[in-house]
Amino acid sequence: MMDGIIAAFGADDSLLAPWHDPAMDLPVSIAWLVDEAFASSSPETFLAELALRLLADGLPLAGGALMLAVPHPIITHRTWLWQAETETVIEALGFGSLAGAGVPNQAGNDWLAGLGPVIEIAVGSSPDGPVLAWAGSRPFEPRETARLRQVARFAAAPLAALASRLTLTTLLGAYLGRRSAAQVQAGALRRGTGEIIRAALLCADLRDFTAQSEVVEPMVMIAALDAWFERVAGAVHAFGGEVLKFIGDGLLAIFPVTGTPGEACDAALRAVAASRAGMAHLDTVRETQGLPPLPFGMAVHFGEILWGNIGAADRLDFTAIGPAVNLVSRLEGLCKPLARSVLISGAVAAETTAALIPLGEHTLRGIANPCATFTLPDD
Repeated sequence: MMDGIIAAFGADDSLLAPWHDPAMDLPVSIAWLVDEAFASSSPETFLAELALRLLADGLPLAGGALMLAVPHPIITHRTWLWQAETETVIEALGFGSLAGAGVPNQAGNDWLAGLGPVIEIAVGSSPDGPVLAWAGSRPFEPRETARLRQVARFAAAPLAALASRLTLTTLLGAYLGRRSAAQVQAGALRRGTGEIIRAALLCADLRDFTAQSEVVEPMVMIAALDAWFERVAGAVHAFGGEVLKFIGDGLLAIFPVTGTPGEACDAALRAVAASRAGMAHLDTVRETQGLPPLPFGMAVHFGEILWGNIGAADRLDFTAIGPAVNLVSRLEGLCKPLARSVLISGAVAAETTAALIPLGEHTLRGIANPCATFTLPDD
């Protein structure tokens, strides 16, 4: 067979030699960008691995930065900062306009400048595309600057792929929540799939909002809703919970058990306390504006939920279902009849050491057994 190949192509030995890998002749950093950078799991990993290879190429780096624009309701860009001395990466969030953005005025130039002379290089031609910046342990020589610009050109393709994945993660997180987004992005897309988890659940709802919406301009009501959700969701996220969904003027949040059930319940109760403080301040501000207060009800329960996909064959919602979800919703509906802003189930009381006031057992609509009910001492 080999004779046939030689006869067909001639006796040129180069045709039979092993393929020559051009990357073997490239600097370490560029060879990595060509062969391996597409597999980087995150921007911080990309920056750290690229920086270490630039050091291996002999470049005098003291630090580096990578900035990527992200589609997010409040964050305009994210920046990762690497330091050679510690080989660590930290992240900074940008909230300002991207016009004229870049490391000097948006992404930690003061931090980089504290390490040495800084050179900033746009990756690609887009004005809001990635930006790489490097701080030198001494001023960069012209050949070193040229090498960094060459690296930026080779970094364009893997960074475009990384930015695309980051965009998807950010968008999913904004609409689904961080944990749910991670599940969806990992491929949990089939209806009926999910997992049973234990969690503290928080259900919150505005009081008399429907009546107010009939007599108040829509934009004023939207602003009120945004202010309400901002305070409750902000408190939920601050204590490690996740908002699963907004339902009209209400929301459902979970605090999954990652340690002990008591820790999850305590986190939910802290979120309730922070939400109440935020709403008290908001009502004070609204009073100065001649606006009515925003009364609300909150309920906290603990139990097992099915966390996963429900919906139609081609339109899914990644959410929580189960008896525990039904109970916390019914318990929140009891706030108004009992003239309380917060109600807590016996399941939470059994797990927490927080001081609670018992209110007896109450029958909840659609729930077979009466629910032991508690509230906070200052409610």
